[in-house]
Amino acid sequence: MPSAESAPFEFPDRFLWGAAAAAYQIEGAHAEDGKGESVWDMFCERPGAVFEGHTGRVACDHYHRYPADVGLMAELGLNSYRLSLSWPRILPEGTGTVNEKGLDFYDRLVDALLEAKILPWITLFHWDYPLALFHRGGWLNRDTSAWFADYAALVIARLSDRVTHYFTLNEPQVYIGFGHLEGSHAPGLTLPLRQVLEAGHNTLLAHGKAVQAMRASARKPLTIGYAPVGMPKLPATTDAASIELARKATFSIVDRNSWNNSWWMDPVYLGAYPEQGLAFYGKDAPQPRAGDMEIISSPIDCFAVNIYQGTTVVPSPHAVGGFELAGYPPGYPHTAFNWPVTPEAMFWGPKFFYERYKKPIVITENGLSCRDWVALDGAVHDPARIDFTKRYLQQFARAMNSGVEAWGYFHWSILDNFEWAAGYRERFGLVHVDYQTQKRTPKDSFYWYQSLIKSGGRLLMQ
Repeated sequence: MPSAESAPFEFPDRFLWGAAAAAYQIEGAHAEDGKGESVWDMFCERPGAVFEGHTGRVACDHYHRYPADVGLMAELGLNSYRLSLSWPRILPEGTGTVNEKGLDFYDRLVDALLEAKILPWITLFHWDYPLALFHRGGWLNRDTSAWFADYAALVIARLSDRVTHYFTLNEPQVYIGFGHLEGSHAPGLTLPLRQVLEAGHNTLLAHGKAVQAMRASARKPLTIGYAPVGMPKLPATTDAASIELARKATFSIVDRNSWNNSWWMDPVYLGAYPEQGLAFYGKDAPQPRAGDMEIISSPIDCFAVNIYQGTTVVPSPHAVGGFELAGYPPGYPHTAFNWPVTPEAMFWGPKFFYERYKKPIVITENGLSCRDWVALDGAVHDPARIDFTKRYLQQFARAMNSGVEAWGYFHWSILDNFEWAAGYRERFGLVHVDYQTQKRTPKDSFYWYQSLIKSGGRLLMQ
């Protein structure tokens, strides 16, 4: 009988072959048609905060060029697209008066996607927190959970006649950790860990309240997810002890920061913070109010996760958790962003997460930055992106072959775009963007992914 690794695998007929992007990273039009400012507008004005002083003021000008961009998605053959909405474009002050022109833009974008037979999966929050609400305490203000729920209800009331698939929050580990502990992302705070975890609790509470508000406001039944970053630990060997160590390490909390899985996943899917994490964080851990955990764990429909890399662990009896990171040998492959290339993360991550949380897996982000440019022949040759994506998707297929239920895969990203504090230095797109002319050039990886989608995934086996 063939092993799970070697057996032929057929992707489900309804598998989501997607790509993703986020509002602040591609839309531009930062103060147009009544849009309010976000914390990223503020952060980009801070000297030295963003690579070479880049900003998202224009980005990919998707706000004006979305019909052509949707045309590229259709040419690519996507059957789904993960987009985010700009909270301050819809509610310039974060609450209160609605900006109808902002909602009208998303109406038009959604209609264009549906006309192209592309299923929209909308992320309600992908880091562009309204600046007006930041000045009222931001994620440190418990009221932010109610503000976010009101925004979510507004969106659902407007769009759920046509859009039934949503994610609440994207990567809380990042906007809480980089944004509130390390200060390297907006809003650029360096708070004590106790306040960071309090902001984290409020963001989880915002997720739960939004889920409830979305269900209550829906015009059609909704599919709802939540998209934290997944940081799987990888076994050093294939023996049972090594695999068990990696499983344990994946859900252990061993650093006094936000970079872990279980603190941000267990409350949503299991209804409680992990006991090991509570003990580790000690007096810095938040004190939930009565009913908080029930709200946070309001039922959702899938386990969405962004996976870019994993880290191999080895036993270390004297280390916290009983393991340490194995590190990488000299010359190990890294992306342009200096992230290690670890395809096995797309096997062990989905496997461990599916075992623990028992929800269908959706890979909401996966991709890499390459140093690619338009060649003399007018094309963009990015063989590393093709090789990377093939390797990771082969491992995802392996996970499904081993029994993991999965719904889909969203490549990050459809377009080169504003990569947060790295500005326009990093290029993650399947489509090259010349930021001076806004010319789009599909890369070789675009055409490879197009062929992969047409083959229903069978191209991976060649």
